[in-house]
Amino acid sequence: MDTLKILLGATIALLLGALAVSYKNNSAPAASASEKTELAEMKRQLAEIQLEQDRLQTERERRMLEEVAAAKSTASAPTAADSAQIEAMKAEIALLQEEKDKANRDAATADKEAAFVTGKVTESRDKEARRARVIKDALVMARVKEWVEDEQLGGFATIDIVMPENVTPDTVLCIRRNTGILGRLKVGEVTIEGGIATPVGNFNEARPEPGDELIMEPPF
Repeated sequence: MDTLKILLGATIALLLGALAVSYKNNSAPAASASEKTELAEMKRQLAEIQLEQDRLQTERERRMLEEVAAAKSTASAPTAADSAQIEAMKAEIALLQEEKDKANRDAATADKEAAFVTGKVTESRDKEARRARVIKDALVMARVKEWVEDEQLGGFATIDIVMPENVTPDTVLCIRRNTGILGRLKVGEVTIEGGIATPVGNFNEARPEPGDELIMEPPF
């Protein structure tokens, strides 16, 4: 269409040139009838060419509008491939959201488990601290004077009684070592000079030593 427009423009230029020549000739005092006829014909052709050019311009603009409308229609109507891609993206987003939710649930569960374990450890430490404090604060009832190993009677301890009003035969006293309980002794014979106490259960590898303090069983 641009080539046709160029040709039309060239034709118009030639006709305008011819009109200029004719007008120059017509300015003479005695123009012939044939020249006037030729001038009228050229004007008619020029008008037709102008009309054709206007029609072509209108047609060109109409086609451009149709192309723009078609492009908009294509852009607004997604193809099957576009729809499939959109659905795939939606599925991927849903999967990522599900994984995120699962990670959040796992993190919350881990926090609860950690809090539970920490609470248990803290509670256990608190109990141990309380036990150690109770043992440390317990009143001394007696002290080990000597630990004797006898082949016939077995091991027994001679004790110095600090609080005789609380230490009587069959009284079970705990052997305090630092803030722990080494073992238990059961008081047998009690005299003014002291008493005899035999072990209740085993002491494992540890044995009572002179100076070990004997206390009542702490209330745990």
